[in-house]
Amino acid sequence: MQSVSKFLTSRWGPILTGIVIGILAPLLVKFGNPGNMGICVACFSRDIAGALGFHRAATVQYIRPEIIGFVFGSLAAALLFREFKPRGGSSPLIRFLLGMFAIIGALVFLGCPWRAYLRLSGGDWNAIPGILGLFAGIGLGILFLKRGFSLGRSRAASPAAGWVMPAFALLLLILLVTAPLLGRDAEGNPVGPIFFSEKGPGSQHASLLLALGVGLVVGFLAQRSRFCTVGALRDVVLLRDGHLFYGVLALVLTAFVTNLALGQFNPGFEAQPVAHTNALWNFGGMVLAGLAFTLAGGCPGRQVFLSGEGDADATLFVFGMIAGAGVAHTFSLAASPAGPGANSAAAVIAGLVILTILGLTMREKASA
Repeated sequence: MQSVSKFLTSRWGPILTGIVIGILAPLLVKFGNPGNMGICVACFSRDIAGALGFHRAATVQYIRPEIIGFVFGSLAAALLFREFKPRGGSSPLIRFLLGMFAIIGALVFLGCPWRAYLRLSGGDWNAIPGILGLFAGIGLGILFLKRGFSLGRSRAASPAAGWVMPAFALLLLILLVTAPLLGRDAEGNPVGPIFFSEKGPGSQHASLLLALGVGLVVGFLAQRSRFCTVGALRDVVLLRDGHLFYGVLALVLTAFVTNLALGQFNPGFEAQPVAHTNALWNFGGMVLAGLAFTLAGGCPGRQVFLSGEGDADATLFVFGMIAGAGVAHTFSLAASPAGPGANSAAAVIAGLVILTILGLTMREKASA
């Protein structure tokens, strides 16, 4: 077991994780997930928010088992290798806010960094301005890091704090399996407490066991390898260390080959699944998302994995994403395949202004 851990924490760990994701994500599409959305932490958080009734966009409501699997997989790895360490207290309110802005930006683009790369590997050229925006947002975040930006240090916390996210994931699993319904209104519409889409992306999903199994495998591997699509570029620039970036390249190349083998590679801009062709706001949305993820210390997948190993700050970031998804769809901030929402541009601009202020003003105080 120690030899497995040593391999996964070596420079080969992220590459193996990227290869596994590159194979499994297209397979999830083959077996029911929306096109080019085998795994998307932002989209799946949006679907969970809808299932919990935080928004009423009827086409994007489903409790995604992949996210549950991410939490349990990372929890299992952390417990097995004695890395489950409850901690928190590092600017929790700001982390929640960063989670909200991260998903608002991602939903303007219609995907998180993971999906941006998976869209590219499936032939969706609209992902290119999104990825360029992601790089720009990460670059801006790196400038703030060089100027001393810090959310402060986390501290050891009560064990109860570390179990919040696993408990929430277990609750989601119970709700997914039982699908409680209080009844229907006079027009026959469900009144909750849990909502599931009958059409659209939320109605498209692989079987529960397959999706949960994929999440468990990816969560376990990513916890050990520290796989992170945002940290990959950050480490190349700040540390001249490319081992995480090699994992991202492995993901893209493997997903491309898998999509070709499955007949899922469809190059072009038009008629791509759950995507729009507005290059400006594909770029702008991901600038906001990339900046928020960089300031928070990792991509959305990395935040979920950290929450599974007891990081209460990461848990708040994830809760911020779910809340932000509700806000995005309630106030027309999120895009759709028809294009950006009515308030998408204003949300991106406001988010960039707010995060720039945070980036310039938040610095760790020197010890007395």
